Amino acid sequence: MPMSKTAQAARAETPPSPLPLAVPVIDSHTHLDMQETTVAEALAKAEAVGVTQVVQIGCDVERARWAVATAEEHPAVHAAVALHPNEAPRLAAEGGDAALDTALAEIAELAAHPSVVAIGETGLDHFRTGDEGRAAQERSFRRHIALAKELDKALVIHDRDAHEDVLRVLEDEGAPERTVFHCFSGDADFASRCAEAGHYMSFAGNVTFKSAQPLRDALAVVPDHLLLVETDAPFLTPAPYRGRPNAPYLIPYTLRVMAEVRATDETTLATHIAANTARALRI
Repeated sequence: MPMSKTAQAARAETPPSPLPLAVPVIDSHTHLDMQETTVAEALAKAEAVGVTQVVQIGCDVERARWAVATAEEHPAVHAAVALHPNEAPRLAAEGGDAALDTALAEIAELAAHPSVVAIGETGLDHFRTGDEGRAAQERSFRRHIALAKELDKALVIHDRDAHEDVLRVLEDEGAPERTVFHCFSGDADFASRCAEAGHYMSFAGNVTFKSAQPLRDALAVVPDHLLLVETDAPFLTPAPYRGRPNAPYLIPYTLRVMAEVRATDETTLATHIAANTARALRI
């Protein structure tokens, strides 16, 4: 049945601002360039609720350039640059290895900029990329791992339906000292394995979804010192506003659910997350 105009309007409506956090935190992964507001407006709205800095992800060459330029203009914005796991096979399919190599070279040049705090999001995506694109995807992932180590910057991983292969490649190449699983999507066992390897795990608004009990089980076992929070906005808006546009100012909704899952108070959790994000990204 088609959605009514009233329902469509409700889904497009901006969620209300949450109560401010007592301890400021950083949105460790967002896409301001995909949000229907100016950067200044997004930052002001976030700061008002205790989200004082954001990491802007540039996941292709054009968006990586935008991320660096935006970080230069706004002190509260830090950049991360990479070819998204689904961008690498697209480039290889359209222009072969030469096109992929050219894009990777430009990412490497941008990554050296002082406003860039991480290489990402990179990794593997077996949900959207089929067998024909996985060689290019893995090749790109390995190049990003090497770049993160060369520049001594954090590695931000996109892992969708590819847990075992992601760990395999990290083990093959040697994971950077500071490796972050963005929008963590594994179960409690996978979280324990990531923790054993010393990898950070960042949780997004989907941890609040009713269907996400395995994700909450994973959240419960992550050590305090390896936990981050993010929006991945405009995607993954936390409940009860799922389906509406996400933005950095909505972090407190996610963080408060995370605190409930971990049987702690939001101030204690925010204190851990703030320290972890600063340490992982050297912000």
